[in-house]
Amino acid sequence: MEKMKEDNSKARILEAATHLFAKNGFDGTSIREICKAAEVNICMISYYWGGKQELYKGIIDNLLEKQIEYSKGFLDLDKNPRDMSIDECIKLLMIIAEKFVDFFYTNVSSDLIVLLLKEQQKPDFIVKSQVLDYMRSVIARILNKDVNDRLVIFKTLFMLSQVNSPRILPAFSLRLLGQENFSQEDIKIIKENVKLYINAVIKEGVNEN
Repeated sequence: MEKMKEDNSKARILEAATHLFAKNGFDGTSIREICKAAEVNICMISYYWGGKQELYKGIIDNLLEKQIEYSKGFLDLDKNPRDMSIDECIKLLMIIAEKFVDFFYTNVSSDLIVLLLKEQQKPDFIVKSQVLDYMRSVIARILNKDVNDRLVIFKTLFMLSQVNSPRILPAFSLRLLGQENFSQEDIKIIKENVKLYINAVIKEGVNEN
């Protein structure tokens, strides 16, 4: 029971901090404001993270931890895509893309998207995502190129943009639809679009090789 209470407090702090950091920025948000919004004692920040900077980093770390935990249901991160056939990699990439849509539209809040977009503009912001790196390795295998090849990097980026652009650009999606959230029908359309792009990438790779 005590463990559940602690987990709940930590989750409330992360949610409150994400909202306030996204709204007011790092410098414009105080520890006191976060604790007040989360309805926890101010000492809980030190208990879990140590300070505001560590909490800010903890928001990103928490997302990456969720991503890895979620991926365990469909990925073996220890299996090298270079040891797989291209057909196996194509099937796996389709699964990864579909699962990415499910994850992004259920585990990433609008506040977190705003926070991540702000962070992306900072020259020293680097995120090491084991899951995204693996996806890039799968794409590299399909295209028969090095994982750090320029084409592979951009194809991975463009593929991810197919997944997240409807949420990142709500003025061109939700607001035109007159909705607050994406329906299951919307999610289905997004998945179909992602698969169409993957097929185009695969076709291009086959033609080049």
